[in-house]
Amino acid sequence: MTTRTMDTAQELAAFLRSRRERLDPDRLGLPVTRRPRRTPGLRREEVAELAGVSTDYVVRLEQGRGLRPSVEVLAALARALRLEPGERDYLFDLAGHRRPGTTGGPAAGAAPSLARLVGDLSPLPAMLLDHRYDILAWNPEMARLLPDFEAVPPARRNAMWLCLLHPAMRGFYADREQVLRDGIAHLRAAWAAHPEDRELSGLIAEFATQDEDFARLWSEREVGVNGRGRKVLRHPVAGAITVDFDILLPLQDPELRLLVYRPADDGSRAALDRLCAR
Repeated sequence: MTTRTMDTAQELAAFLRSRRERLDPDRLGLPVTRRPRRTPGLRREEVAELAGVSTDYVVRLEQGRGLRPSVEVLAALARALRLEPGERDYLFDLAGHRRPGTTGGPAAGAAPSLARLVGDLSPLPAMLLDHRYDILAWNPEMARLLPDFEAVPPARRNAMWLCLLHPAMRGFYADREQVLRDGIAHLRAAWAAHPEDRELSGLIAEFATQDEDFARLWSEREVGVNGRGRKVLRHPVAGAITVDFDILLPLQDPELRLLVYRPADDGSRAALDRLCAR
């Protein structure tokens, strides 16, 4: 991993190989052949047949030979490889075809109205993030909830940096592995949508060289955005707090993410109230 802009042809090749190799031919109902399978997943010729393209074309794609598949071919490959919606978006981004209704430009920053909205969401902890996970705005409750947040230099106020490299938050998430998986899947999608964003590439390179968990999970090529869920937080003062979270996309600023936490039970609500009243 380097800070140079991404090599989309090579990443497209690796992504197609990884998705082909994860498929189970028995579950897809493919004909049984006498030729033994040397590697897991589908053969290239099977993907080609399912997608309605030549085997040679699939081979050249997986070799990263600079092909630019059409929208129709990408759609056929996505169907053949049984891609999830987020993975399909990633495939289109890598090939330079943004899907209708999406944008490709980096977020310029938080609109004043969105920053005010974050404050108005009190007493629910809330913050506004861009596609890099830079934290653009937050309310007092979120600042209290994130350990030692206000002591973090402004240049390091990035949600992934906090999770990975901020000592005060090393044990903050009870299921750190899943939080990292979700965050990395988002960053990979953002990386494909913003291939010229050197700041994002630099962040990813820093994370990959400084944290073994990030490097391991990044290599798995999971893609997508988890828009809601539940987290168990281990606050050094308030103790365990379980929160439900929602990630909302502003209609006029779809590159931004509004993250809102809600206490999941009465005990967590009481703990959060005590923490924010300090």
